[in-house]
Amino acid sequence: MNPSDESKISEDRREALRYALAIGSGAALAAATAAPARAEDAADNTLDRVRAAKVMRIAVLPGELPYFNKDLASGAWSGMCIEMASDIAKLLDVKLEYTESTYGNSILDLQANKIDVGFALNPTPQRALVVDFCGAVFHHPFGAMLKKGMEAKTWADINKPEVKIAVDVGSANEAVARRFAPNATIKSLKSRDEVMLEMSSGRIDCVVNALVLGLTAIAKNPNLGTYKILQTPSVAIPSSMAVRRESDKRWRDFLAVWVDYNRGIGQMREWFIKGLALSNVKPEDVPVELNI
Repeated sequence: MNPSDESKISEDRREALRYALAIGSGAALAAATAAPARAEDAADNTLDRVRAAKVMRIAVLPGELPYFNKDLASGAWSGMCIEMASDIAKLLDVKLEYTESTYGNSILDLQANKIDVGFALNPTPQRALVVDFCGAVFHHPFGAMLKKGMEAKTWADINKPEVKIAVDVGSANEAVARRFAPNATIKSLKSRDEVMLEMSSGRIDCVVNALVLGLTAIAKNPNLGTYKILQTPSVAIPSSMAVRRESDKRWRDFLAVWVDYNRGIGQMREWFIKGLALSNVKPEDVPVELNI
C-alpha cells in the first residue's frame, strides 16, 4: 500500500469517527474505530448511501392518520411519521424522497431497495425474518369504543354473552377480541366502515380496536360513544420502523438510538398528538395510559 492510500484510509477513518461522535451512536463509534469496510460492504450500507446521495427514501401511506396525510390541493405530506422522517433528514443533512405504498408493500419496497426506511410497521415474527426493526416507537394499545352510557375498564367487563361486539374480519382487532373477550357475542364484518355503521345504528354495544382507530372514529362522529383502553391484561402491539436487512448494521443502530432518544425526551408523544390533531382528536382525549 502506497503512502497516498494510507493517507486516504486515515482520513476516511477520521471522518467516520467525527460522524460517530456527532450522532452519539455507540454502534457507529465502534464501526469508526474498526478496520475500513471493504468496497462491496460499503455498497451494501444504507447509511453511507443516504449521506452520499443526500436523499433518504421513505414509504408514505395515503390516508393513514395520524401517521401520514396528503393534502390533495398542494400535494404536501404531514403526520407523525413525516415529522419523524423530517427530523432524521435534518440531522443527516439530507432531503426526503417519497414513494406511495401500503403497510404490506413497505416491506417489499425495503427488500427491493426502493426505500431506506418504513414507518408505522408492526414488528411481527414473520416480518423479522426478512427485514430489521429499530426498536419500538411506541406500543399501540387496544381497547374498545363503548356506546354511550356503557362502562368498562377491563376485558372481563365486556367478556360476557350479553355484550355484542363488532370487529372487521381477519384483522388484529378481531384476533384481540376473540382472545380476550371470547365469551362475548362477536360479530365479524367485512370492513371498518361496516363496523362503524353497526356502532352508529346502535345494533352493538362496543367495537374492539386499536387506540388510533377508536379515537379518530369518535372524533369524526362523537355520537358513537367513548373510547377506553382496557386493562387486565394490558394489550399493546409495538409500532416500529423497519430497514432493509444488510450485513452492516450502522443504519439500523443509528435509527434505534434516535428512537430511544426521542421517546425519552417526550418528542414521540408530541408528534403523535400533533398527528392525531389532523383527525380533530384533541390532546385531552388521548388516554394517559398511552405508553409513548
